[in-house]
Amino acid sequence: MQTAESPVSTRPSRSANPPLLEVDDLTMEYETEKGSVSAVQDVSFTVRSGEALGLVGESGCGKTSVAMALLRLQADNAHFRHGEVRLNGEDLLALSEDEMRTHRWSDISMVFQGAMNAWNPVQRVGDQVKEAMDLHIKPRLTAADTRERMEEFFRLVGVDPKMLDRYPHEFSGGMRQRAIIAMALSCDPQLIIADEPTTALDVIVQDQILEQLKRIQHELGMAMIYISHDIAVIAEVTDTIGVMYAGRIVELGSTREVFQRPKHPYAYLLLNSAPSITGPRRKLAPLKGEPPNLLNPPTGCRFHPRCPFATDKCVTDSPPLEDVGGGHLVECWHWDQVPEITEMGVA
Repeated sequence: MQTAESPVSTRPSRSANPPLLEVDDLTMEYETEKGSVSAVQDVSFTVRSGEALGLVGESGCGKTSVAMALLRLQADNAHFRHGEVRLNGEDLLALSEDEMRTHRWSDISMVFQGAMNAWNPVQRVGDQVKEAMDLHIKPRLTAADTRERMEEFFRLVGVDPKMLDRYPHEFSGGMRQRAIIAMALSCDPQLIIADEPTTALDVIVQDQILEQLKRIQHELGMAMIYISHDIAVIAEVTDTIGVMYAGRIVELGSTREVFQRPKHPYAYLLLNSAPSITGPRRKLAPLKGEPPNLLNPPTGCRFHPRCPFATDKCVTDSPPLEDVGGGHLVECWHWDQVPEITEMGVA
């Protein structure tokens, strides 16, 4: 498990770059036997070339639903209510399935949650990577060029290219995860989405994979969206953080700013509940309560039942996502009452 004093990204701002991905007011619901579940509501963010955005929040907050929506791989019972997802200015939600298929893996690829166990056990790993490349790289490469490219990306993620000829059971968990990342990179995407790519790995392997993701992003100059429930892990690999709660982004800003000066009570409580192994001992502040039932979400601010700063206004009126200074966006009526984070080891 990562700790809250994990180093925060110090990469320079790329705000001068044109937007690669623009998500505007994305709203998606799941139709169930009990009613509509408001899984993603009015979500907006921008990712630029070479930039890393983190989405963080408790399980069920909508992080993976957002990722699936970007690739148009949402479940059959999911429906977009409104919003746009623009890649290089083209709205992906307006495309047909055949048109969208040309963007998957070649423009946007994804490392799925639990993907290290998704290999076909009776096929060599190299054959499975080759199949993905044959489907998504146009025109198709020669067999020799395909092999050379696969070997190149296996080296990039720290796996011996000879392992291409092995079966998945001959890989360790960390090697399988690295191989999945290599396959996601093999079609040269502009954007890669990593959904909990270090889940179920020990902390040593987890740290190695995070370091490789940072290095690969720098070397290839691609954009990345990193999804995790662990806000300290997000800090290691991202430039910008979007904190999600109950289907909404409640805080969005630079990683350093959100870590040093969180302005939404939920982000503050997440950070203040994390222990420090380098600073002085202190009493942790647990995040009390449970996430709301999205079949019937709370009125007003969705966080108000768990918020220590909630007032009657929070119960009745939903706050806007507003700029509180320097591009730091917060969805809270009382953001100015949130205290400073202390003794977190974040500088």
